[in-house]
Amino acid sequence: MRRNASIALLSAGHACVDVYQGSVAALVPFFVAERAYSYAAASGIVLAASLLSSVAQPAFGALTDRWATPWLLPLSTLLSGVGIALSGVGGRYALTLVSVAVSGVGVAAYHPESARVARLASRGSHSAMGWFSLGGSLGFAAAPLLVAAVVATGGLRLTPLLVLPALAGAALCLLVLGTPGQRRAATSGTPVAAARDDRASFVRLALAVVFRSIVYIGLSTFISLYAKQRMHGSTAAGTAALFVLYLGGAVGSVLGGMLANRWGRVTVVRWSYLIAIGAVAGVVFVPGPALYLFVALTSAVLYVPFSLQVTLGQDYLPSRVGTASGITLGLTVSVGGLVSPLIGGLADATSLRTALAPLVLVPVVSWLLVRSLPEPVAPPPPAAVRPSATDEVVRG
Repeated sequence: MRRNASIALLSAGHACVDVYQGSVAALVPFFVAERAYSYAAASGIVLAASLLSSVAQPAFGALTDRWATPWLLPLSTLLSGVGIALSGVGGRYALTLVSVAVSGVGVAAYHPESARVARLASRGSHSAMGWFSLGGSLGFAAAPLLVAAVVATGGLRLTPLLVLPALAGAALCLLVLGTPGQRRAATSGTPVAAARDDRASFVRLALAVVFRSIVYIGLSTFISLYAKQRMHGSTAAGTAALFVLYLGGAVGSVLGGMLANRWGRVTVVRWSYLIAIGAVAGVVFVPGPALYLFVALTSAVLYVPFSLQVTLGQDYLPSRVGTASGITLGLTVSVGGLVSPLIGGLADATSLRTALAPLVLVPVVSWLLVRSLPEPVAPPPPAAVRPSATDEVVRG
């Protein structure tokens, strides 16, 4: 299979999984409206999805460093969907927490292995990894529309219908892993590169991603409710804001790879965090419909560095690519969800605007952490995914 076709299928599968990461925040307004949850209780649902995912991602990453585990891709996709599908069944808060936690484990199992397979299939291309990340961003963007289409019409009791993307995603995973070339790559394991690990740079990068995730997950958790208040509108106004947030991430994912090809990954990451400071301030303080423009800009500049940080982490830890993927693509992103209950508690005590205001300063910390990072030399593409002469004859 051609590289572009493999990346396209992996990107589509990524979209199907990240629908469920986006669905957690998209379901929050419906839990508040239908079950009268407080801000703190609603953010606790986001915490439940993030907590197990945060703990499990490095473990799954370490697993992929020792053994190739392509079977995790379809299995984890199904698990992600089943958890969200069950989240609206029954009215008990504890059952909802368990359901979204199960989905979080599925997401945790998916990302390290998918990043490993995508890096093999991309042959080290920043643009190809950007397209892989685009799939996840599109999944996020589709989540509020999908949740609104299902839940707004029949209530939380219809959440079992949300399992459908997982079924499609599992089929896509089986399709891409079933092709001879990709099957050999996926089952070969990740070769250990000769370069030495730069652990200090990796730690600084990981901390920068943690603070990035605090901003992004904090906004994604509350932007629907915030937009509804600011625009004096209906639930549709909030859903539109969440959709814009996720759609901006899709644009940023593609731009990241393109910009890195010209200016380098570290430079692009550094400037993205600088621009994010003003963008987040616009979301919190600028009144009127301009809110949507700043939401889109914030999302784009927070997602420009997303795939770049994954490959940077892999290059800083060339001997532990799976672990690096699990941390940069999963753990550090999920940790942001741990702060959501604090934002929710502050919002209950003051106002939602006051609770979101500190997020303006968070990108400053990320910028300070990455501003002096070195640009690592990417290892050569693994031989496992280089096309053989026979493959070239077939393609020709």
